[in-house]
Amino acid sequence: MTTTDIGTLTLHGAIAALRTRELSADELVRAMLQRVVETEPALHDWVEIFPDVLNQAAIADRRFSVRGDPPALLGIPLGVKDIFDLAGTPTRCNAALRDEAPPAVRDAEAVHRLRRDGAILLGKTVTQEFAAGVVSAPARNPWDPDRIPGGSSGGSAAAVAAGTCLGALGSDTGGSIRIPASVTGVTGLKPTWGQISADGVFPLSASLDTVGPIARTVLDAAILYLSLANRTAQIPATVTCLESCQRLDGVRIGIFSGWFDERMQPGVAHAFDEALSALRKLGADLVSVEWPEASAARAAAMLISRIESAALHREALRTSPELMGEALRGRLETGAILTGDDYLRARQARVGVARSIAALYREHRLAATVAPTLPATAPRADDLRVAYGDGATDEVGVAFTRFTMPFNATGQPVISVPCGFDDDHLPIGLSFIGRPHAELDLCALAHAYEHATGWWQHRPPITAEDFSGEGEQ
Repeated sequence: MTTTDIGTLTLHGAIAALRTRELSADELVRAMLQRVVETEPALHDWVEIFPDVLNQAAIADRRFSVRGDPPALLGIPLGVKDIFDLAGTPTRCNAALRDEAPPAVRDAEAVHRLRRDGAILLGKTVTQEFAAGVVSAPARNPWDPDRIPGGSSGGSAAAVAAGTCLGALGSDTGGSIRIPASVTGVTGLKPTWGQISADGVFPLSASLDTVGPIARTVLDAAILYLSLANRTAQIPATVTCLESCQRLDGVRIGIFSGWFDERMQPGVAHAFDEALSALRKLGADLVSVEWPEASAARAAAMLISRIESAALHREALRTSPELMGEALRGRLETGAILTGDDYLRARQARVGVARSIAALYREHRLAATVAPTLPATAPRADDLRVAYGDGATDEVGVAFTRFTMPFNATGQPVISVPCGFDDDHLPIGLSFIGRPHAELDLCALAHAYEHATGWWQHRPPITAEDFSGEGEQ
């Protein structure tokens, strides 16, 4: 297998190639490391690459030579967002307040599960400061390194898109898996809240924080999800099920009106219309629905996040505000002036909006709903405002959480998949929103769409020297 072939591998494809010995773990990891060397000067997606990864690859290759069924992820190189504890490594959260953080004593539970299943953890990826935002500086977008990769799991998504790992851990409190997945042209799965352990993950807002995978394809994300959910025994059956799901005949999918079709960039609106046409061709029964509580859901999640974040960082805000970035400090100061009554009302509203959307799904007998993941593509890193076709603008954090944050309040699983490009050849994402705890059913719908449209096959430029091109397919 050539280096070029390795560069187009999916996680599922790599698992197969490793097991047939068409590819060794050593070859795979060396190829990933070479791509880091080529792209990292422009992208800054990685905080660090661990020095022992080639030793881990050698161990994996020896395990493949032993008879028996290897662990599900043996030899697969992955990235880890730098808010997850890895034993022996500081968890710095891209924060000056954590510059002197001691090495973690043990792995986060999610990290432990990936290691148990044989994954090779290449290193830590860049996060927004304390995972609070959508920019992830200094990381950049592999489709255009003058633009942001989204956040707060921006380094993880950009690394997957650039081909420097086959999947990565992310977290999602207001969209932080789905936002970077959308703007970098990869797949991001936010599971049902509480479905994956957040033990050992530095919190942003504990009652909203959700751990999930970022990967090249829906199938890759489903495999990682099952590892994280401690359900690796289900991987073979799930692979078979997803690969056989190529039609959506009679599946009822809701299309939101109102909140989710207001103020979008023209390229996003066009890509969404094309996605709906593709779903109809697959046989899906598209149903127009209204969810008037969407704005209340976003507001509830916003208030809860701000208040819980401020409580967590109260002492640092009082004693060391100069060590915080301006965006984080402003967020915490806002949360600090909100009251206990505000928090109680937001928690009560969260219950109400979850009930309202559950009723909507029952009333219309929906398997899922779909919406644009974001109303816009990635803005330039030196101009963090989103411009719409009518000349109006929004601050990027306001724009990027408008369609994502309502589902942090409801806690539903959501998967974002690529659905096209705008006129600047920047990726656009489509979100499938499912019923609670029905992640695999949701993945089946998203896989059928992905298989029919092929947007996932588009790749950003491979090396730093190629960044001026339009990418390759």
